[in-house]
Amino acid sequence: MLSIRNLEAGYGPIQVLRKLNLDVPTAKVIALLGGNGAGKTTTMRVIAGLNPARGGEILIDGDPIHRLPAHKVFARGVALVAQGRELFPEMTVRENLELGALAAPTRKECAALTEEVFRRFPRLNERRDQRAASLSGGEQQMLAMGRALMSRPRLLLLDEPTTGLAPIIVHELQRIIAELNRAGQTILLVEQNVRVALAVAHHVYVIRQGAVVLDRPVNEIVDSEEMFRAYLG
Repeated sequence: MLSIRNLEAGYGPIQVLRKLNLDVPTAKVIALLGGNGAGKTTTMRVIAGLNPARGGEILIDGDPIHRLPAHKVFARGVALVAQGRELFPEMTVRENLELGALAAPTRKECAALTEEVFRRFPRLNERRDQRAASLSGGEQQMLAMGRALMSRPRLLLLDEPTTGLAPIIVHELQRIIAELNRAGQTILLVEQNVRVALAVAHHVYVIRQGAVVLDRPVNEIVDSEEMFRAYLG
């Protein structure tokens, strides 16, 4: 589905991504790991059209998207759940979800998508009329994921979904990510929690200073030493 070839990107004079290459096959979970400042979030933002690519290509089913603005990338079926969640705090859970379904052609379809999200996230169903600001951190993360799913994305980008959350919520989000994938959802996951990433992913890329230093199927990562070497160099 997604192919990235020799991707370069940065901020002003700072080069962040250096000829980055990775693939995300349909119906797989791919984990993108690395230390702070490695270029993980930049990669996600460039895929989503929020930051420009300076070189290379981003392809969806062979069609280039790296020159498209964010709204057109979204229309191609790419939904980003960003760090910080970026919810509308004074709007209710239901209202935040409805904003994710702006492309739904009818109110009936929007309602059906909302109920599907509530089925997948029972906590949100219990809080459907509460303001987003009143939710716990874990519930806000679920809401951000639910809002992205309202667009029925072909590719779901999850940027650090478990950061700062209690272990019980991390475990629940891990279960939800695995469940989404079993239902056929394609996911690119940026995650600091290596255990979570290895538990749900089929393939792992580790990047350092904007370039891939480890590219392995999860079942071929035989011990943690290889991961530590990739992180630390």
